[in-house]
Amino acid sequence: MLPPQGSAYAGEVDTVYMALFWLSVFLFLGIAVPAIYFAWRYRYKPGRVTPHQTHNTLLEIIWSVIPLLLCIGIFFWGLDGWMKYAVAPGEAMEIQVVAKKWLWQFEYPDGSRTVGEVHVPVNKPVRFVMTSEDVLHDFFVPDMRVKHDIIPGRYTQVWFTPTVLGTHHVTCAEYCGKGHSDMQAKLVVENEADYQKFVETGGTEWEDYKMKPAEWGKLQWERKGCSTCHTIDGTRIASGGPSWKGIWGKMEKLNNGQEVLVNADYVRESMMQPSAKVVAGFEPIMPTFQGLLREHEIQGLMAFIKSLGNDPNGGPPAPTVLSLPPKPVDQKK
Repeated sequence: MLPPQGSAYAGEVDTVYMALFWLSVFLFLGIAVPAIYFAWRYRYKPGRVTPHQTHNTLLEIIWSVIPLLLCIGIFFWGLDGWMKYAVAPGEAMEIQVVAKKWLWQFEYPDGSRTVGEVHVPVNKPVRFVMTSEDVLHDFFVPDMRVKHDIIPGRYTQVWFTPTVLGTHHVTCAEYCGKGHSDMQAKLVVENEADYQKFVETGGTEWEDYKMKPAEWGKLQWERKGCSTCHTIDGTRIASGGPSWKGIWGKMEKLNNGQEVLVNADYVRESMMQPSAKVVAGFEPIMPTFQGLLREHEIQGLMAFIKSLGNDPNGGPPAPTVLSLPPKPVDQKK
């Protein structure tokens, strides 16, 4: 009935929820069943005289006081839980969250960033400080039992202690436009060793660098959230951008009536300044990836786009050799 419990206080949340659920069932049946019975039992019949009704003081006190006591009890039960989890412990790791149509950006304490995927260590409290660049969003992680609105120009926060290793679903629970349903992310809970490796490598396993450029680019297409808006099979996502299939070297018509050659310069500009040159028939909804992509990731994406087909008379070739960052040094050796 409920998602798996992935955080330290998920059990308490579920207890409150189930108590309210079964209390509601009991009250519904306690009211609906007698009401249906009385409606049938005392239905109109020819010749039946309806006696004069006044009131019953004792009955009115009972049906007023008991619900009042129930509401007071529920209020203080909920208040106790809210007081526990409204403020994160001082040792909680802080992650900055920026919501924008239609993706999630996460910034870690060391300044590194990821898009569409956030990594946290298991059994350690994590505080998410959140804001929005455009409209109302809502950060919802069902397994962790956290859900909170994100408001433009303001900061809100949630915190939890993840207890279950693995990947958990993150979604936007506030309607934010055409791409609302595509605003998804992954919360990856790792043991301490794997999390430290993630921090040291900026989220990239060194083994990934041994891939061919196009393979590396496809990996970034999946990891950086590009697949949310850009397909690779020629189809079009309703709230997304152009498909990448066969686009390299193509002359594209822009919304302003001009044409542009899809080459390395245009692809890079579209990543950094996506609203500068928008293809005709599409809206300027893509957020900037300035500061979110490293050079070797950009090169890999270019190689992947070119591998999907191109005009042989088009622009300059995509990189065939990646400019890789230095391999992380194992400080333990």
